Amino acid sequence: MALKVLSALDAARTQYYHFKAIIIAGMGLFTDAYDLFCIPPIMILIGRIYYPKPEDDDPDQAQIPAAVTSTMVAIALLGTVIGQLVFGRLGDLIGRRRVYGFALVLMVVGSIGCGFSICTTRECVLGSLGFFRFVLGVGIGGDYPLSATIMSEFANKRTRGAFIAAVFSMQGLGILASSVVTMVVCKVFDRASGHLSPTAPTPREADIAWRVILMLGAIPAAMTFYWRMTMPETARYTALVEQNVLQAAKDMEKVMDVSLSQITEDQPLPSTPPPSYPLFSRQFLRRHGRDLFSCACAWFLVDVVFYSSNLFQSQIYNRFLRNQKRNAYDAAFEVAKLQAIVAACSTIPGYWATVYFIDRIGRVKLQMMGFFFMALVYFAIGVPYYAYWNKHTNKGFMILYGLTFFFANFGPNTTTFIVPAELFPARFRSTCHGISGAAGKVGSIIGAIGFLWASHNQKMDGYPKALGMTTSLIILGGVCIVGTVMTYSFTRETAGRSLEENEKEEDSKETGILRCFGEIGLRSHSNSTNGVDAA
Repeated sequence: MALKVLSALDAARTQYYHFKAIIIAGMGLFTDAYDLFCIPPIMILIGRIYYPKPEDDDPDQAQIPAAVTSTMVAIALLGTVIGQLVFGRLGDLIGRRRVYGFALVLMVVGSIGCGFSICTTRECVLGSLGFFRFVLGVGIGGDYPLSATIMSEFANKRTRGAFIAAVFSMQGLGILASSVVTMVVCKVFDRASGHLSPTAPTPREADIAWRVILMLGAIPAAMTFYWRMTMPETARYTALVEQNVLQAAKDMEKVMDVSLSQITEDQPLPSTPPPSYPLFSRQFLRRHGRDLFSCACAWFLVDVVFYSSNLFQSQIYNRFLRNQKRNAYDAAFEVAKLQAIVAACSTIPGYWATVYFIDRIGRVKLQMMGFFFMALVYFAIGVPYYAYWNKHTNKGFMILYGLTFFFANFGPNTTTFIVPAELFPARFRSTCHGISGAAGKVGSIIGAIGFLWASHNQKMDGYPKALGMTTSLIILGGVCIVGTVMTYSFTRETAGRSLEENEKEEDSKETGILRCFGEIGLRSHSNSTNGVDAA
């Protein structure tokens, strides 16, 4: 029989605290997207400042070496992997709320530290920037499992998917905000410099511009710190892990429109500790191994594809943004403008389409559909790439480019964030979400760096000759097909069910398997006995 406080959470009408929780949890994802997506235009500014070309060369060709750019991308993603594993586990061991604020502090410190970067020499700036981006990545990684778990445990079962998707959709607003802030800062500095000509040397003031952009990313996260520290522990963690049902009811009375008498148990509950099987034990793997494999595998596959979008960004940049010579501020402005257009036209609509449809059509169908249509887009770009798209980066190419983001977010990029927060029992929920997310970030390193290096069919911009775009894009389309098949084969639907029902289903499955083995054993015993009697 379900506890009253948990039943009240599952049946609760949508109310103010749900929206407040979306903002509190979502601001971490907002900051995550802001800090990750402001890097492309910032790297242009850093390239112009610290890797200048001789005066007689085109200043637009000044850029950071490929190895340095890849390192800056990888180090933040590596920090994210570590943060997801460490904070995911801590969220189950000592509570969601107790470590939630610390993850946010790391994000704020990392953002501010990236802006200061201690010094002004090239080696020192890049080394300091790399260190603080790693710290930032750890904080971002810690925010993923905690935000998803907290939102899933506060939500009702009817609209739980929409609430978690709304938290994740804050990434889209973060991307848009980073682009807008970058454009504003670049225009302000450009005007203050007297509208530099494209051939003029990059002024030293540009070294302040990129720092300002990075440090502004700390403001939204810092604004929600107080809310995070004052929010109560989730009722599911308090009741099911800490075994304090009365405290869970008191906490929920403060945030829900319900009286304590309605959610307090009529009779004192016996003190029964939660099941004792540990993480990764044989019993854990038998009950939850398939779910953990499906979540981690799907997240890995989608991030391989999603983070390879920089293959298209470089193509569009070469086609549209390098045709005219620009000063450093204008070059960064144009990259930020491109990101803003993509965010407004495809990324954000994809997120909010998921918010609207996910509880109507379910997680599994949505994930399969997203993977399938992403595969079609990658094949449509990849197969005729050198025959057509390489020289025709036109509106058709831009539409296909936008569709990759739309179907990623209206599909597996969002569902892989939601499903791990719903499938696992409370004592393992944050840990398993962290493991799944860490697998995804390993995939993002492969997508963002591996395919960037593999996509060149000739030596250029510091990259060696490799597979080329056609082969790389066809492989990515194949990855999406694998994701479709894997989702169909292994992922369980969680829509419309309470979080505890998912665990009970695993129990019933295990009981059914044991019962089958028991019946087989009884039949074997009966047959052997009959055989002896007949003999």
